[in-house]
Amino acid sequence: MSLSYRVIFAHPFWGYGFRPFFLLGALFSIISLLIWGGFYAGYVAPPLFMMDPISWHAHEMIYGFTMAIIAGFLLTAVANWTDSTPVRGLHLIGLCLLWLAGRVVMNFDLGFPEIAVLVFEGAFILTLAVSLSIPLIKTWEKRNFVFLVLLCILFSCDMVFLITKERTSLYVAVMIIMAMISLIGGRVIPAFTVDALQERGEEANETPQNKLDVLAILSLALIILVLVFVKQEGALLAGTAFLSAMIHTLRLRRYHTFRILDDPMIWILHIGYSWLILGLFLVGFSALGFLPFSIALHAFTAGAIGSMTLGMMCRVTLGHTGRNRIASKLTRLSFLLMQCAAFMRVFGLMIAPDYSIEWIIGSATLWIICFSLFILIYAPMLWKKDLDKLVA
Repeated sequence: MSLSYRVIFAHPFWGYGFRPFFLLGALFSIISLLIWGGFYAGYVAPPLFMMDPISWHAHEMIYGFTMAIIAGFLLTAVANWTDSTPVRGLHLIGLCLLWLAGRVVMNFDLGFPEIAVLVFEGAFILTLAVSLSIPLIKTWEKRNFVFLVLLCILFSCDMVFLITKERTSLYVAVMIIMAMISLIGGRVIPAFTVDALQERGEEANETPQNKLDVLAILSLALIILVLVFVKQEGALLAGTAFLSAMIHTLRLRRYHTFRILDDPMIWILHIGYSWLILGLFLVGFSALGFLPFSIALHAFTAGAIGSMTLGMMCRVTLGHTGRNRIASKLTRLSFLLMQCAAFMRVFGLMIAPDYSIEWIIGSATLWIICFSLFILIYAPMLWKKDLDKLVA
């Protein structure tokens, strides 16, 4: 291998999964929502999309943006959980190229047969799962095998959607991501909160809630079963959604939420989790016919996914590049604007449905600003060496 290639593969940008995938995910979400907002504003014609515009938007925000952030987080977290060498260099570049190949075939009609599109789109998640399984199996981290299962379900939902074009599989994919947020949030939110409180001299302890943790995941699994076999309406879905919302609320009451509202790096995670709870309540009301299912769905996507991804991207970037986990003014602004974007997308359509197009365009615009701020602030950190290595 020539020296130039060694320099490229050894560059800090390819040293950890969060570096390229957080940047790629942020860039892709900006481009996607520029197109989406342009469509609603009348500047982008429907033939641009590989499928109907709504399905394209839903699929790409799940499997383009969100999967990139999930990949960046899990590749980084699994290396820490297993105390193993992270996926890096050529291996990491290969994963990024597979993700990019999926975005190309899903956004441009290259004349490929359907089977080729399925292969290009599905290769990323499968390869990611294999990459994560190697250190997990070697160290027998049974506790985290669940993420391999969830990735396989996400892969299956992707393939089913591309073959059938039925959006139910996308709804299931969103609920799988909610399960990831519930699972990871139940671990990190109380831990991060207690650590922050203790660092400033306050007495705080984590409260074990093992039974509630299990019930929370099982309740989301029950919602998925109802969505698949009963669809998006009826008393059964309403009951399971309300039950899950109450279980998740009971978990949150032990997370010291009201004691940490002055720390943006922590409260953004609490708010993301709260959007999950709100989304579950809204699913219940939607199932009873009080509001459209799409409104509840966007509490999960614009609210929970938007808040949790942005919060974790900022926190992981700061922590893993040797910086203090302190939110700058622009970071705080992005957190606030994300809540405005979610509020507009969820409640705007409930308050003034006649202005739905304006609400959607406004929400998309704020989302674009949020992730543009992320790139402005954090892209240099993602690209450069860690601070501790610079000092050394």
